[in-house]
Amino acid sequence: MAAAPEAAGPAAGPAEPNHGLRILLIWLPLALIADLVIWFVWGPHLPPGDMSTSAAGQQFAIRVMAVMAAPVVLFVLTYSGYAMVTWRTRDGDEEDGPPIEGNTRVQVSWIAITAVLVLSLFVFGLVELSAPAGAGAGAGPSPLWKPGGKPLVVQVIAQQWLFTYRYPQYGGFETTELMLPVGQAIQFNVTSLDVIHSFWAYQLAVKADANPQVNNVAYTTAQHTGEVTLRCAELCGLWHGAMFDYGHVVSVAAFQAWAQATRAKMAKITRTLPAYATVYHPNEIKGLAKFYYEAGLPGAGGGYYGPQYYPNQP
Repeated sequence: MAAAPEAAGPAAGPAEPNHGLRILLIWLPLALIADLVIWFVWGPHLPPGDMSTSAAGQQFAIRVMAVMAAPVVLFVLTYSGYAMVTWRTRDGDEEDGPPIEGNTRVQVSWIAITAVLVLSLFVFGLVELSAPAGAGAGAGPSPLWKPGGKPLVVQVIAQQWLFTYRYPQYGGFETTELMLPVGQAIQFNVTSLDVIHSFWAYQLAVKADANPQVNNVAYTTAQHTGEVTLRCAELCGLWHGAMFDYGHVVSVAAFQAWAQATRAKMAKITRTLPAYATVYHPNEIKGLAKFYYEAGLPGAGGGYYGPQYYPNQP
C-alpha cells in the first residue's frame, strides 16, 4: 500500500529584492551627473572668481568640497525617497513591520566612508591654507609660504573709517587709492591704527585682520585687470558699514605711470610720514589729513589724521 503523501508546507512568498543594489543603481548616476555639472558647469562661476591666484585657489577649494558633498547629500535623499516609496504603510496593513536589526557591514562601511571623507578634507584644508594658492587669509608676520622673487609690498593701514595704502618700494608714499599691477606677486602688510578692522579685497579673495600693533601678511597675484571691491569685514564702530572703497588692477605700464605720478604728487605728505615700519603708533603725525585734503585725497577723521582738518565732512 503506497504511503500517504506528506502535507504540503506553507507556500513560499516572493523573494525579497536586493534593496541595496536598487538604491545604488539609482544613486550612482545621479551622483555622477551632479558632480560633472558642479565641476564643469557651475564651478567656473563660483565666487570669488579667478581674478587672482588666491581667488582661483578659493574657487578650487569650493569646487572640491561641493563635489565631495553632493554624493553624500544625494545618497541621503535617494535613500529617503526609496524608503518612503518601498516601505511605506499600505491600506489595511496594521502590522508594525519586522524588527530592525543591526547590519555590521552597513555600519562599518558608513563609518569607513565618512572617516575617509572627513580626513581627506582635513588634509586638503591644511594644504590649501599653506600652499601657494592659499586661502587669502592673513598669515601673521611669519607666513609658512612665501612667493618666489621680490613681491610688490603694499601696506594696508586701517583706521576708523578708511584704508590707506603705503608703497615702501616707491619712496614710501601713502594714498587712499589701491592700485595693483597685473601678473606681479603682491605682499599685503595689514595693520591698524586704532581698533580691530579686517581688510577684505573680494575679487582678489584676500581677507586679513587688521589689528593694532600687529603686522598681518597676505599674498596674492592678480591674474586679470579690473575693479576690486574693498570692505572692512570686522565690526569697527559707528561707520563700519561705510568703510568700503574700490581698488584697481591695471597693466604693469599703467601701474608704473600711476606710481611715479603719485609719488611726485604726494612728496610733501611723504616727508611728514614716519619712516616705513610694519606697525605704527596712533597719532604719531598731527595734521596729516590737512595735506591729504589739499592733495585731493581726503581720508576720514580720527586716528592718524585727526578730524579737525575736514570742515566739509561729517
